[in-house]
Parts: sequence; structure tokens; C-alpha cells
Amino acid sequence: MTAPTFTLFNSLTRALEPFVPVHEGEARVYSCGPTVYNYPHIGNMRAYVFADTLGRALEWRGYKLTHVINITDVGHLTDDGDAGEDKLEQAAAKSEKSIWDIARHYTQAFKSDVRALNIRQPAEWSVATDYIEPMIEFAKGIADKHCYELDSGLYFDVSTVADYGRLARAVTEDGGEGRIDTVAGKRNAADFAIWRKTPAGETRQMEWESPWGRGAPGWHLECSVMGEKLLGFPFDIHTGGIDHREIHHPNEIAQNQAFCGCGGLDEAAHSGAKIWMHNNFLIERSGKMSKSSGEFLRLQLLIDRGYHPLAYRMMCLQAHYRSELEFSWEGLGAALTRLKRLVIQIDKLKAELAASKQPEGSFPLSAQERAMFDEAICGDLNTAVVLTQLETLLAAKKIPAAKRIQGVRIADRLLGLGLLELTREDLRLNPVAAEIDEAGIDALIARRQQARANKDFSASDAIRDELAAKRVEVMDGDPLGWEWKLG
Repeated sequence: MTAPTFTLFNSLTRALEPFVPVHEGEARVYSCGPTVYNYPHIGNMRAYVFADTLGRALEWRGYKLTHVINITDVGHLTDDGDAGEDKLEQAAAKSEKSIWDIARHYTQAFKSDVRALNIRQPAEWSVATDYIEPMIEFAKGIADKHCYELDSGLYFDVSTVADYGRLARAVTEDGGEGRIDTVAGKRNAADFAIWRKTPAGETRQMEWESPWGRGAPGWHLECSVMGEKLLGFPFDIHTGGIDHREIHHPNEIAQNQAFCGCGGLDEAAHSGAKIWMHNNFLIERSGKMSKSSGEFLRLQLLIDRGYHPLAYRMMCLQAHYRSELEFSWEGLGAALTRLKRLVIQIDKLKAELAASKQPEGSFPLSAQERAMFDEAICGDLNTAVVLTQLETLLAAKKIPAAKRIQGVRIADRLLGLGLLELTREDLRLNPVAAEIDEAGIDALIARRQQARANKDFSASDAIRDELAAKRVEVMDGDPLGWEWKLG
């Protein structure tokens, strides 16, 4: 049976394309990482669930994966379009803490969320401030032909490269040039800072000497430099959230073209990466996705409300990465229920396999059975179909348990839900503020089940009332067989 072609959607060409690696047998991927001035919100984390899924799919197809995620600890302004203060400098001033302490704290918080969502570690976390000298050398190499100096810093002239803005479709699709700030003296509205001079009379916590004065690099420069240093131009795939498609990635591409002396973008490799991929937004209607609102939707908030973090991963996997995904508590609850259902089915399957005394490998999956997962993931990472195919396989009672378990193991290589390790107890809805004794509740549940079996309904009702007083809702008749939850 012929393996399906592994196709991915290239944002640069706006087309599905077969993946053909730059280096045979390898896949080199760069993902835009967080700016570590605050906690990431769950919309930010969707980008890393997507990038992890891509990495899993590439390894599934047999490629040796090298994945780099950067940590932005300098240079990102409060507006992506060259306006405002540096986000880290601003956060440090507000908290009266060292900018290095701010960066360290929020880097650790981000990595904690990565672990909670079962996102695998990249080959390298590249930190912007570790690459200041290479950034200066990169800028020096392109300055004469592509840049000009103003009082505020060194600026890139976008008219010096072919096809600037093609990734964003800034003019053809949106009728404008995006959210670009006006800076006195700029030759073109879209020109952007490569190096920012520290204003006279000011001192920043993060600043370095350069040929253009003491200051700090622009945000866009770091990704060009770290991508080239760690993966080489051109590398295979560059990922990020769709918000990067408008300004950050077009500017990064322009720098890459200048550095390589490349021509236009009819040849995608001239952009620095052969394929550019972007996940769509997570939409939340109450406005609590924005960090500027003060209280915003962090993964920890979901955990504090009792949801296992992998319920959020499930929520992401149920939708295609290029589609908008609306967050609601009801939707998260539905994703949790679907995950519970899978875990319960797999628990029963494990018991069936143990009873059969057949080793797991005794009934290998056929090429046709593997193909149902292969076709879904090779069709631009269609995890929603992988989930449906897995549920279909689990429900197929005529297929031996040993074979279905293998199907779970294979599908979870792509999904990353930890399906063979998760337990029903792990997924119990248990808000952190609730003071409960789980062992005591389980004992009451067991007594109530025995009372019902003995047809002692008065005792059963009394125990139910006792549980209700603890805000424990007994879920009689739940098709999942879930014993209780907190009301």
C-alpha cells in the first residue's frame, strides 16, 4: 500500500504543498516563542500544541526532527509595529524587579505550561540575549545595502527586497499595510527597526554597545539570527500564531532575503524557510484573552477550576489548527468528557487484553488500519479526523483487544494525550478551592452502591444527601459511569 503524500499548508503560497526536506531524512523547524514579560494565556499555548503536533507528525513520517523555540527576553515593544516601550523593560519598571528576574520567572511559568500540556521539549530553547553579538554582526552585514540610520536607531528599508509583505498579503487582501507606527524620517511606512538606540538621558536595564550607538536589537532581528545560526538557511518549516503573519514574519523574511542576497519570493526558500505555517486564533468572547485586561485566561486558571490541562489539549486537537477555535467553559467541559470517554474505553480494553492473555503484539495493525491515521495526519495535520478514527477503532468489538491497544498507542504518538497513562481519577473535575477528602467520598460512594444493590434505598438517599452537603454530585445514570463530581 502506497503511503499518502505528507502535505502541509504554506502560508507564503496560500497552498497545500508536499513536504520535501531541505536535508534528506531531516526536518528542521523553528517556532516563534513567547515574550517572557507575563504569563502566557491559553491562546498563546495553542501555538505550541500545534507546533508539537507538527513535530510528532514529522517524526511519525520518519524524519529526524530538530525543533527550536526562542525565548524573547528583549526587543519586543508593546505594539508589534515599532511603537511603545520594550515589554520586558515596562514589566520590570512596574514590578520594581530586575528585568532578568522578570524574564526568568515567566520563562519558568511558560515551560511549566508546556509540560502540563504534554508538549515535548524542543532540541533547543534559544534565548534572545544569548545572541546579541551575532545580531550585531547580522545587522552589520546587511546595513550598507538595506538599512539607514535615524536618531532613534537603525531601520530596514523594505523597498530594497523583492515582494515585501507577500506573506501578509497586506495590500491584496487587507487593503493596507497593517498596524505600522509612524516614525519621523522613515522612508517607507513599513520600514522597521533593526537596532534601537537608547534615548539620550535614559538608561535601560538591557542595552549593549553597537556601531549605531548604545541600545538594544529590534524584535524581528532575533528570529532571523537564531534561525540561521541553529538551523541554517533555508530550513524546512517556520511556525507561529497567525498574528505573526502580518508584521513580524514579513519583517523576518525581509531580513533573511537581505542576509542571503536572495531574490523574490516566487521561490519560497528565499524567505529563509521553505514552508511558513500559522495556527489560527483562539477566540474568547468575554475579552479575557488579552493580558492587558489584568485577569486573563491562563492554563493555571483552568487547572484551579478543576480541569485537567490535557482537556485543553483535547479542545485544540478537536479543531483544525488553521480554523478559529472559540473557547468556552462548556466547550472545555465537552472536551474533558470526550477525553474521559476515551480513558474509560481504554481501561476496559486493558482489562479485556489481560483476560485474553494475548501479548499486545500478537495482532499487528494491517497497512490499511494504519493508513486511516496516516491519511488524516498527512492531510495537513487533521487531528480531528485522527480522534474520530481512534474512537471508531475502539468501538470495533470484532477487532482483537491487542490490535486496538496498538491503535491507541499509534494514535497517541500523534495526539500526545497520554491515553495509556491517564486514569479516571486524573480527570475528575476537582477545583483547587474545594476542600474535599477524595478517599472519604469514594468510601461513601462505595457504601451507597452497596446500599442500592441491597435495595436499601433509604440508606442510599441518606448517603446521597450527605454527599450533596459536601457539594458532591452523584452522577447516577451517567453513560460514562463517572461516579461523582463537584457541583
